[in-house]
Amino acid sequence: MQVSIASTETRLAAEPSRMQALEENVRDIEKRLALVEGQVAEDRVSLVVFSGDLDRVLAAFIIATGAAALGQQVSMFFTFWGLSVLKKDRRLSGKTLFQKMMTLMSPGSSRSLPVSKMNYFGVGAKMLRSMMKVKNVSSIEEMIALARELGVRMIACEMSRDLMGIQESELVAGLESGGVASFLADSLKSRTSLFL
Repeated sequence: MQVSIASTETRLAAEPSRMQALEENVRDIEKRLALVEGQVAEDRVSLVVFSGDLDRVLAAFIIATGAAALGQQVSMFFTFWGLSVLKKDRRLSGKTLFQKMMTLMSPGSSRSLPVSKMNYFGVGAKMLRSMMKVKNVSSIEEMIALARELGVRMIACEMSRDLMGIQESELVAGLESGGVASFLADSLKSRTSLFL
C-alpha cells in the first residue's frame, strides 16, 4: 500500500507539468492556425491593367465584370498605358515639356484606344468597335459602367500618374488612387491575379 501511494503522488506531481506542456502545445497550434487562416485566399480577383490597347482592356473588363457577377471581390489596378482607359480628356496646362508630349502621343480617353494588332492608324479599332456593335457586344464604355455597378474597385497608379503628368481632373470620377501596395494588399488575398 505504501508503494502505490508514493507512485500515485509522483504521478500527480508530474500532472501539472504535463498539463502545462499540453496547454503550450495548444497555444502554439492556435497561433499556427491563425497564420494559415490569414494566408488563405479569399473570393477575390486582382488585375493589373498595364495595356492601353482596346482589345486587351476589353479582356480585362470582361474578366472583371464576369468575376464580379459571380460574387468575387474585384480590384483593377491601372498603371502606365492602362491609365488611358480612365481618361476623360486631355489637359496640357501645368505639365512639363515631356509630360505634354506624352499627353499628346497617348490616347485621350477610352474612345481613342488603338487595338494591339492591325490598328492601321485607328482603322482597326473602328472595325473592332463596329463588329462589336453588330454582335451586340458591350462597348468598353458600357463595360466600365457595368464594372462600377458591380462594385469593381478601380485604382489609378499614383506613381504612373505623377510620372506621365496625368492630373486627377483628366480622369473619370470615382476612382481610387494608390500605389503598388494597394494592388499587393488585394493580390495577396486573391485566388486569381492577372496582368493584362
